[in-house]
Amino acid sequence: MIDTHCHLYSVENPLEAARAPGLNALVVIGHTPDYARDALKLSRELEQVFVTVGLHPCDANLFSTETKTDLEELMLQPKVVGIGESGIDYYWDAAPKNLQLESLNWQLECARKLDKPIVIHTRDKDNSRQAFADCAVELKNAGWNKGILHCFAGDNGLLETGLELGFHVSFAGNLTYKNAQVIRDAAAIVPLERLLVETDAPYLAPMPYRGKRNTPAYVRFTLEKLAEIRGLSFEELERVTESNSRLVYQISQD
Repeated sequence: MIDTHCHLYSVENPLEAARAPGLNALVVIGHTPDYARDALKLSRELEQVFVTVGLHPCDANLFSTETKTDLEELMLQPKVVGIGESGIDYYWDAAPKNLQLESLNWQLECARKLDKPIVIHTRDKDNSRQAFADCAVELKNAGWNKGILHCFAGDNGLLETGLELGFHVSFAGNLTYKNAQVIRDAAAIVPLERLLVETDAPYLAPMPYRGKRNTPAYVRFTLEKLAEIRGLSFEELERVTESNSRLVYQISQD
């Protein structure tokens, strides 16, 4: 299994968590310069750890010439396999829209320049789809064809845009929640060759651990639910999602 999105530096006993049986690789998200440095340090200690570098939309207040220079240097480090996580988040109101959009479009440019996938985060307030709609517009305008819709929340418009561009779609522990039928409906129709699984650890622990701290080993529970939705065996979907993960992030078998 490959956990395509986790915050390993925030997980309890990160080195032990990364060595959990069945985990062949983990992608650790460096969503600010400091967190990117933490992730890169882990990647030097653990062969199976790979890293993304970028700026989370909730951290877009950090977006500046100095931050861009810092991140650009980090993006060139060994074992960096993606850009982000970036995107649009109106749930927390942590950063103004204009800075989120500027940060997203700069990271899309970086992804194109470095030929790496961009990891997209979107979150809206309840009963609103504006972040999804705005993100879809920015992705369409940029036209970059390598990316991941991380922790996909089921928005059809964003899904259509992502698939048209060539993006992969990643499902997290919320796929297993009782009230997540819209996410399961999306998981049923994403082309098999675009499916990924993740934990977003230490957040979004799947059933039966909902409400507790998540850990990369729990990616198994999301994979089990996804296999059930797709009518495939666990082993078959494990092979498919690991192959997809290695393809999008260019992680070799060696």
